[in-house]
Amino acid sequence: MEKVLQVRDVSVRFGGLVAVDQVTLDQEKGEILSLIGPNGAGKTTFFNLITGVYKPTDGTIVFKGQDITTMKAAERTRFGIARTFQNIRLIGSMTVLENILIAHPDCNNEKLVPSVLFPRKQQKKRRVIIEQCEELLKIVGLEDMTNELALNLPYGKQRLLEIARGLATNPQLLLLDEPGAGMNSFEKEELTRVIRHITEKMDIDVLIIEHDMKFVMGISDRIVVLDHGSLIAEGKPAEIQTNPKVIEAYLGSGTFEEE
Repeated sequence: MEKVLQVRDVSVRFGGLVAVDQVTLDQEKGEILSLIGPNGAGKTTFFNLITGVYKPTDGTIVFKGQDITTMKAAERTRFGIARTFQNIRLIGSMTVLENILIAHPDCNNEKLVPSVLFPRKQQKKRRVIIEQCEELLKIVGLEDMTNELALNLPYGKQRLLEIARGLATNPQLLLLDEPGAGMNSFEKEELTRVIRHITEKMDIDVLIIEHDMKFVMGISDRIVVLDHGSLIAEGKPAEIQTNPKVIEAYLGSGTFEEE
């Protein structure tokens, strides 16, 4: 099976602190892969390594067959990697549609001369961009909130808007950092629908960090577990749920239960 992401012996150190320690993993094309672990396990640091916020101290990261270990974050976005954040980073004073438009790669490269000489062509291009962004809002269920200010959206809807903004960059791999945080059960059902649509209908691979074990077990094709920066387990949800190392990492003893 095709590997969309290959991480080999990746470590990152901050002074004497080893935040990620020789992690090796693959993400197969078409799978929803979840990354879990106790607080401080190194999950967000690992996301920052994949997206180029941090550069690894050791190891390599390969995406779509190309070594991206030293590639800058903006270059990785153009190459097809997008992410959301644990803390929502929308521009609250902009509308829902405007938050999507600013992420669209064709929205910010309009040239002065073509705009003056070929106004109809440019207007047509703008309409196409808007239609594409409106389609993304439809996918996440926000098509009726186009003109709402982002700050006025309920919390769960803001998280869906962040996902739509990530999709606007036209990614092949979308990293979701705790997408269900703060959502109620109904909102998480909608989130599950959106993620499955992204993978099944849009052919975009998804890598998730999440603490809600019920959500993780229901959405994931495969799960990898970090503890103190090291990969301690990987497998199908049922395998992870009964893995002694995972139980020990989360609870110290006892059984690993869904939240």
